Amino acid sequence: MEQKTMKEMSFLDHLEVLRWMLIRSTIAIVIMGTVTFFISDYIFDVILFGPTHASFITYRFFCDLSHYLGFADSICVTDMPFIIQNMDMEGQVNVLVWTCITAGFILSFPYILWEFWKFISPALYEKERKNAKLFIFVSSLLFFIGVLFGYYVVIPMSVNFFATFKVSEVVKNQFSLDSYIGMVKMSVLASGLFFELPIIIYFLTKIGLVTPTFLRKYRKIAVIIVLIVAAIVTPPDVVSQVIVAIPMLLIFEVSVIISAIVVKRQNKKEQISS
Repeated sequence: MEQKTMKEMSFLDHLEVLRWMLIRSTIAIVIMGTVTFFISDYIFDVILFGPTHASFITYRFFCDLSHYLGFADSICVTDMPFIIQNMDMEGQVNVLVWTCITAGFILSFPYILWEFWKFISPALYEKERKNAKLFIFVSSLLFFIGVLFGYYVVIPMSVNFFATFKVSEVVKNQFSLDSYIGMVKMSVLASGLFFELPIIIYFLTKIGLVTPTFLRKYRKIAVIIVLIVAAIVTPPDVVSQVIVAIPMLLIFEVSVIISAIVVKRQNKKEQISS
């Protein structure tokens, strides 16, 4: 049977295409998750639990930065006064499975983007469909940069803050395995998806749901939200908050610029056609 065009496809046809897109994406996640299972020791011991050690690269960077700025050891991390323990009988098994699935999603993200592009490409112009490789490359790059930002910046600051925060000296910090891994996964995925904001704004602007005027109007609110998030995930010092806030603000400003470019091109096309 010949492949139907976008206009010839019914609503059920679209659902069928979407279903197969989700199935293929799920299979890719499972395959990559299975691959990560065979290196799970390295993933847990070196990657996931790396930020629990005072020798982690981020802590050493902040300590060197503290000395360079003349703050002595004010933001140096010398100790991690907490332990991670498993509280449930099946806890470690569940954590292993879901960690492999999460790792599978991260590693297969470019393929998922390719599937998404194939799904929406029939609704795009021919010139836009030729930009598939650029779209997948840029989107994947932004996602992986966000993941690295979450791992090397957000997670260490969060771990350091919660490890040292105490309401009383009587209370000792003993975090559950599920709580710690959940925080790591949330921080990494949230950062990766947040760095996709320019791509999301691009498509929302293309379909007319967002305009640069709208983004500029609510810029102050966006700045406040970013600063609140930075204050939550970082220790209570200005240096750490600025390090987290600046990349997030830059991502927002890039999104505004992209939205303006899209609108400018659309207006130019309308003037030519008229």
